Amino acid sequence: QVQLVESGGGSVQAGGSLRLSCAVSSSQNSASNYCMGWFRQAPGKQREGVARFAPYDGSIWHANSVKGRFTISQDKAKNTLYLQMNSLKPEDTAMYYCAAAAGVSCETVNRGRPPYWGQGTQVTVSS
Repeated sequence: QVQLVESGGGSVQAGGSLRLSCAVSSSQNSASNYCMGWFRQAPGKQREGVARFAPYDGSIWHANSVKGRFTISQDKAKNTLYLQMNSLKPEDTAMYYCAAAAGVSCETVNRGRPPYWGQGTQVTVSS
């Protein structure tokens, strides 16, 4: 069983920054054994992938819409995944979710269907 708990959301003005955290609790594996990603869903829109961190080689992926502004990272010692968000725009307003899949494969994360999800944290950016 895996538990993911997000924090760090809030309300900021355009151009501001936030850092989201996702604490990973697992009885069997450390966070470094999970492919992990950040997703977001704005009202009336489909959920979209924002960033992904692969455990086997540490490779990362960011959506084009956030590339250069957002950075995903992982602290193995703290079993925590982060999403540093800079230069925020009103269109970044959404509920942000941390998600994970056990093992080295990121297939389910890449397809937007990882088995484990956090409860979400709201990010609101005002113009």
